[in-house]
Amino acid sequence: MRLLFGIIIGGLLTVGGAYVYDSNNVRMATTAPTTAERTLVNWDVVGTKWDELTQRARAQIHQLTS
Repeated sequence: MRLLFGIIIGGLLTVGGAYVYDSNNVRMATTAPTTAERTLVNWDVVGTKWDELTQRARAQIHQLTS
């Protein structure tokens, strides 16, 4: 049980750390960003994939409960 809890906490800390780093270090540049200015994660893609995942999960749950 502690192992599973540790894995979950580690994943949350990793994603949270990347989000905090990206939100603090992104500059609004009008030119193409250099390597130092680019974000670690493309959060638009993450949001789209998360929405797709939750929609599929809801559809599966609805199918199982119907």
